[in-house]
Amino acid sequence: MKFEDFGIDPEIVKSIQKLGFKRPTDIQYKSIPPILKGEDVLAIAQTGTGKTAAFAIPVLHVLGRKKIAKRADGVKCIVMVPTHELASQITEVFEQIGKHSGLKSYCIFGGVKQDPQIARLEKGVDILVATPGRMFDLVSQGHLRLNRVEILILDEADHMLDLGFLKDIQDMMRFLPKKRQTLFFSATIDKKIKKLAYSLVTKPIRIQISPKNPVARNVTHSVAFIQMDDKRFFLERVVQENPDSKILVFVRTKVRAERVCKAMERVGIKSMTIHSDKNQQERFDALNQFRKKEVKMLIATDVSARGIDIPNVDYVVNYDLPERSENYVHRVGRTGRGTQKGFAVSFCSDEEKEVLSEIEEFLGKEIEVMTIDKSEYADTLDLTQEKIGDWKSLLLEDEKEQKQVKRKKKKKK
Repeated sequence: MKFEDFGIDPEIVKSIQKLGFKRPTDIQYKSIPPILKGEDVLAIAQTGTGKTAAFAIPVLHVLGRKKIAKRADGVKCIVMVPTHELASQITEVFEQIGKHSGLKSYCIFGGVKQDPQIARLEKGVDILVATPGRMFDLVSQGHLRLNRVEILILDEADHMLDLGFLKDIQDMMRFLPKKRQTLFFSATIDKKIKKLAYSLVTKPIRIQISPKNPVARNVTHSVAFIQMDDKRFFLERVVQENPDSKILVFVRTKVRAERVCKAMERVGIKSMTIHSDKNQQERFDALNQFRKKEVKMLIATDVSARGIDIPNVDYVVNYDLPERSENYVHRVGRTGRGTQKGFAVSFCSDEEKEVLSEIEEFLGKEIEVMTIDKSEYADTLDLTQEKIGDWKSLLLEDEKEQKQVKRKKKKKK
């Protein structure tokens, strides 16, 4: 089936083709028809399956056929998302696909001044992509009116709940018209997600894609058993052996992200970090440089594992295994997107073996073990560019950083 077979606007079809979309993915094939009919949709699909286009294409068609609303009529479509990066990315997709539709798309999020956002809203917006916190703030202050919303979309709903947005989402509902179309997209489903979903949708079309295979088929998975203190040397080796590859590295904490970045710097490897301590401009800059391959390694916490479309990531390295097994899926979903092949390499220390078992249970299969014999392991440590003589002082530095983090957490409590 081709996109034109859905009967959507020819200008939208042209834009889709220019973006390189040839045929609809499974989630697009199953979601577009009911959305065009005005039905509520509850969709569960793994990351990297084309969820954004699955709702952007039909929404642009439906709204484009109606008279474009002026500011007095308010926003026609709200897309709620968990993170700043995802808000920007989804807005870009709406702008690219709806280039000739005459519809205006815009995104708002916290962490930046709200006055420019208010000024932009006053000029008129048809499709608004927003994080729940900032959106609720602007609604509460009277700067954003939602009484004309026809379509509500919740994307990465499970992650929004993880980040504590449940109350904001529930509070927002009283400002929205009861008669509306609601589209609910999530990578995972559990009792909490199901309860939220069915409180928002009415007789939805339920769509579930590849429930038995939570990760893309074209990702090759492997795990290497490496002691915690030696991981930086093996990351160095991955980079040296794949000099032209784009490598996304996931670590457990913000402190570790910065430490790994410094460790790579000491051996002459340029990298950047992205985590919640970075301001919005720093996060955008890091993502843009990584997208353009100006920097070939990006070190991230799980804040950027969800829904962010970074093209042509060759390797995802789980420097630390995630605390929650489902986050493994979101991390490795950054590679092997579409028809491209990708590699997911996990470093597992003795302390993380229990987590590895939970991940394998979640995946429903064992991850292939990358065998490293003793001599190869020793060679990796010997060949590092880092002066191992400084190792004890680095460990002491690490211990101090960890103690400082614990103290800060205690003070906050």
